[in-house]
Amino acid sequence: MLDALPDQVSIYEVSPRDGLQNEALPIPLEGKKQIIAALIDAGLKRIELTSFVSPRWVPQLADAEELAREFQAPAGVTLSALCPNAKGFERAHSAGLREIAVFMSASETHNRKNTNKSIAESLETFREVVPPALAAKMRVRAYVSTVWGCPYEGDVDPQASLSITRALLDLGCYQVSLGDTIGVGTPLVTKRLVSLFLAEFPASKLALHFHDTRGTALANALVGLELGIRDFDSSVAGLGGCPYAPGAAGNLATEDLVYMLQGMGVETGVDLDKLIEAGRVAETVVGRRLPGKVHQAGPRVLRT
Repeated sequence: MLDALPDQVSIYEVSPRDGLQNEALPIPLEGKKQIIAALIDAGLKRIELTSFVSPRWVPQLADAEELAREFQAPAGVTLSALCPNAKGFERAHSAGLREIAVFMSASETHNRKNTNKSIAESLETFREVVPPALAAKMRVRAYVSTVWGCPYEGDVDPQASLSITRALLDLGCYQVSLGDTIGVGTPLVTKRLVSLFLAEFPASKLALHFHDTRGTALANALVGLELGIRDFDSSVAGLGGCPYAPGAAGNLATEDLVYMLQGMGVETGVDLDKLIEAGRVAETVVGRRLPGKVHQAGPRVLRT
């Protein structure tokens, strides 16, 4: 345990999109901009702004174009957006974004509920998204949800997730984020799953996206770190949840992840005090208490 820690990891902040999409009350554009500005000030370099999905499906993100056009990121910061189809890509490209993400599930039922398509149809749709995006000099990331389990089907065959990941990388996605959408993963299961993926794909092609529904997200992230994963998705103060996964509580809190990593000497490039302040900004904007542990307790200074 803890024998081969890296010098640094990369954090992909998902709170403006994955974090806000499930909020019941409308979040004003200015509030979203306040959260993003605070995240950038804290040192986060990869931030998912929004999703170019139909407002009928996710009303909370109806201001995608306006947000992308109005918010200019400083040098060294990458802003991205989720794009479910060719129309979404065209909207993102028109808004000036240089990176997009595509998403699908490893289970048929969740994929149909989340995208209104079969797995095969989703992959076909991405053939109308990824090549044009690459031709436009945009980078494309991908998500595969329900890798650890599905709220409708239960256990998911790892071979299905492997096959989808293979197809997405072959299509030209630079990285695939593997998601424990309903937070059922435990460290041993995570070790087996991630080891299976690492037997076929370089660690640089994979990221991990944990939800903390059952309190195991940080433990699972540590397992991934020890196995060689260097890219993790997280959300400030644990904001978020999936509208198409009943019971899917918030994401792994960015503050919790940064606190753990910094405490082990792993650099993140993030100022923890400013990150905690960003969590306070998010909490004020959404108007409710957020679940992140370090967000609530603050950092503890160890004295020797």
